[in-house]
Amino acid sequence: MKYWVILAFVAIIGSLAGALFFMMKGSSEKTRSRKMALALALRVGLSILLFAGILLAWKLGYIQPSGIPVQG
Repeated sequence: MKYWVILAFVAIIGSLAGALFFMMKGSSEKTRSRKMALALALRVGLSILLFAGILLAWKLGYIQPSGIPVQG
C-alpha cells in the first residue's frame, strides 16, 4: 500500500510539472492553455483517486489509523 501512495504522489507531482512546462513553453497561446488545463485536470483526478483509494483501503481494513491518542 505504501508503494501505491508513493507512486500516486510522484504521478501528481509529475502532472504538476507537466503543467508548468506547458505554461512556460513558447507555443501558441491556445495550444499552451489547453495542454496546461489537461495536465492540471489530470492532477486533480489523480488526487481524488488517491483520496478515494486511501478511504477504500481503510474501510476494507488494509490500513489502520495510528494518530495521536486522545487525552481525556
